[in-house]
Amino acid sequence: MQIFRHFPDTPLAPTALAIGNFDGVHLGHQGILKRLSEVSVARSLSPSLLTFEPHPREFFTPDNAPARLTSIREKLELFADHGVAQCYICHFDAAFAAMSAETFTHEVLRHSLDTRCVLVGEDFRFGAKRAGTTHDLQQAGIVVENLPDVQVDGIRVSSTAARQALAAGNLAQAKRLLGRDYSISGHVVHGDKLGRELGYPTANVQMQHDNPPLTGIYAVKLGGLQSGELSGVASLGVRPTMKQDGKPTLEVHLFDFDQNIYGQHVQVKFLKKIRDEAKFPNLESLKQQIALDEQAARIYFLNEAK
Repeated sequence: MQIFRHFPDTPLAPTALAIGNFDGVHLGHQGILKRLSEVSVARSLSPSLLTFEPHPREFFTPDNAPARLTSIREKLELFADHGVAQCYICHFDAAFAAMSAETFTHEVLRHSLDTRCVLVGEDFRFGAKRAGTTHDLQQAGIVVENLPDVQVDGIRVSSTAARQALAAGNLAQAKRLLGRDYSISGHVVHGDKLGRELGYPTANVQMQHDNPPLTGIYAVKLGGLQSGELSGVASLGVRPTMKQDGKPTLEVHLFDFDQNIYGQHVQVKFLKKIRDEAKFPNLESLKQQIALDEQAARIYFLNEAK
């Protein structure tokens, strides 16, 4: 997949284009991407996608922006898995926010991308003050496909619903909405080595955003290493026993594992919530709880293997 952080002066090829934030790349998004592939083949167009970074709500209301389900890298990997040939990452800033629907349609879609067909969700609006509609695209000679909402167990699949399930610790529901186990990817970085001092060394996974959609203690699988997926227990939170006003930190203790994996890019799959994050009166109490958390995670994996 080719990745562009600017719009080309001349089109690479006539395109079928999916437009959206695609946070989480959930089942609804996957339906759009599947249809994008079908339309591209039927019309001999290049399957392309336009997304925004940062999320528009992070630009307009940064203090009230929703938790990110996926980093830009995670989204790009999922787009590639679903057959997108070109992805255009639009830097969402004041200039883009002020761009009129007419300018976006003619200068970006028609002139830069040679867009012949656009695929969007049911509530799609675009341009300054969200003034543009799919009717404006059709007036410009672009074929528009509005993809219907997807429902799972009577619930509309959306990024919001996935965030709510994760915040509630309902990983099974989140998996149904996303079509996969929820995961966070990042490089393993050096931490303060407290886990090693307590007898539970951890891999500290660097997150791209400080507002994760879930917190707590979890049974997890860590992938991305040559040895394949490894079982472990993870803590995701601000570590209240150790710090006040700390930033969210993702730490993974892998079972029966003692190798140097600093610098490697890994994926942490969240499989079962064990408990909420808590503040303990001292390090000995914390160490005792970590032992219980490890035991609970090991029991989970033993039961899953049966």
